[in-house]
Amino acid sequence: MADDGETLGKAPEGHFYWSADRISKLPERAHVHQFNANAIRHTRSIGDLAGLSDMGIHLVRVEPGRDSTEHHFHGQDEEFLFVLSGRGEATIGDTVLLIGPGDFLAFPKGSPAHSTHVPAKAGEDLVYLMGGTRSPIDVCTYPRAGLRMYRIDGEKEYIELGDLKKV
Repeated sequence: MADDGETLGKAPEGHFYWSADRISKLPERAHVHQFNANAIRHTRSIGDLAGLSDMGIHLVRVEPGRDSTEHHFHGQDEEFLFVLSGRGEATIGDTVLLIGPGDFLAFPKGSPAHSTHVPAKAGEDLVYLMGGTRSPIDVCTYPRAGLRMYRIDGEKEYIELGDLKKV
């Protein structure tokens, strides 16, 4: 087996192999979170390009001073982050942790609310690999915003938590 990064044969055609060079040339998409205007992620959706449908895999870059998302938790979807470079702050519940290269965060369904922030003084972007399941139905709660979003087969709707009624 080659140990210098060279292949022993021709790489398979299609969606099975993506070199670092090919990934670095993918255009980034700026994603502004629907409930947090300061949450702007620059994303390369490599799982979509590979044809994955049951999970999303994204290479994400968050600039200093920005949030990754609105503080949230999922009822059905599971997600993870693996930090590749940069530094940031992960809030899990009410606990704030400093995160950096090599750190791994995993959130099974029903986990505490979580979010990530890159302090303005960080001096560099936070870059991480993010992935998660894509359940046909998910309920995502945003406790700080007082909102709950329902996703059913790709369609999204939300409601204010104060308007929910017990049945």
